Amino acid sequence: MSFENLNLHPLILKAIVDSGYTTPTPIQKQAIPEILVGHDIIASAQTGTGKTAAFMLPALHLLTAPSKVHGRGPRILVLTPTRELALQVSEAAAKYGKYLNRVKVVSILGGMPYPLQNKLLSQPVDILVATPGRLIDHIQRGRINFLRLEMLVLDEADRMLDMGFIDDVEKIALAIPATHQTLLFSATLDSAIAKVAARLLKSPKRIQIATQQARLENIEQRLHYVDDISHKNRLLDHLLRDMELKQAIVFTATKRDADTLADNLSAQGHEASALHGDMNQRDRIRTLTKLRHGRLRVLVATDVAARGIDIVGITHVINFDLPKSAEDYVHRIGRTGRAGTPGIAVSFASGKDSANLKKIERFTGHRITSHVIPGLESRYKPRSDTSDTSRDRPSISRKRNRSWSNDSEGRSFSSVNGNRCNNRSRSFSRDNKGNLFRNSNSNPYTSIK
Repeated sequence: MSFENLNLHPLILKAIVDSGYTTPTPIQKQAIPEILVGHDIIASAQTGTGKTAAFMLPALHLLTAPSKVHGRGPRILVLTPTRELALQVSEAAAKYGKYLNRVKVVSILGGMPYPLQNKLLSQPVDILVATPGRLIDHIQRGRINFLRLEMLVLDEADRMLDMGFIDDVEKIALAIPATHQTLLFSATLDSAIAKVAARLLKSPKRIQIATQQARLENIEQRLHYVDDISHKNRLLDHLLRDMELKQAIVFTATKRDADTLADNLSAQGHEASALHGDMNQRDRIRTLTKLRHGRLRVLVATDVAARGIDIVGITHVINFDLPKSAEDYVHRIGRTGRAGTPGIAVSFASGKDSANLKKIERFTGHRITSHVIPGLESRYKPRSDTSDTSRDRPSISRKRNRSWSNDSEGRSFSSVNGNRCNNRSRSFSRDNKGNLFRNSNSNPYTSIK
């Protein structure tokens, strides 16, 4: 199937060709036709599967027909959990809608000055991309008219649920016309998301595309054991000097660590900058722009960047600190291996990370292969094998049905699958006063017969 088979407007198809895309991804093949005929949808698609285009292309197609309601308010509303993801969606709207006449895209985000946002909202808007908290502020101040709204998109709904935004999302849904079409996209479709969908969507079509495991097929996952922070820093410096590494995102646990590590890497001669939630919006946009244009080789980030960066040039993701959530691990490493290109994900782990590492491996269904760099070996040796063969070996489970019976003398013995078992068992009798005593001729160490 090609994009021409999806019945999109010719000017949108022209922009798609300019972007270098010829064949829709599975989520696009299934979602776009359902959206074009007006269905609500609930779709599960992992990061990197093309879901932004899956809702933005039909949204732009909707705008090729004039609105039935006069006004300045938006016709399309996209809610995202983070500012980075909102900027990504806005850029996609501009890219795919560049040949359409007068499509105005506005982003309303935390960190942007209110006077600027007020000015943007006072002008005609076609697509409004917003984070829930900041949008609620403008709704309460009466600065947005939703009479023209035709489509509501909830992007990364599971993340909004995790971040506590769902109450705001439901308030926003109550403030817009009941006749709108709702599209819900989520990396996972658990019971919590199902409850949200039941409240906000009308007879939705359910689309489930990629599993976590399928998403990671083109990403090579590596593990390096570390002893301390100094060992981490030496390993990181070595990895970043690899000529095969074009651009990398290095994830840290805290904002302070991101700033400190970015400064240290810059002092070592690496082109590095930090990205985290305490930065003002102007600095965040400047940093991401440098990364997209290839003027920044290393981005040191907290999880705020895990869902909002879509750059094909990211060849490596390095977990300087392992994330607390196994799902966050998948979203982090999903920043590489985009659009079918191969990627490498490297994680540092110390002894205290063993439980967390096991959770990640269970979640992904993949044992992460440990690697050693000569001269940078770790003193910590938690497991001997470094291959994935043990993960592929089928497990053998033998269940034995154990029952209890009495022998001819009234003594109890256990049987396994019908065979008498005396392993570590002891027979007992009672004296004439009813007290228990062990038989002297019983052998507690006889084998299973």
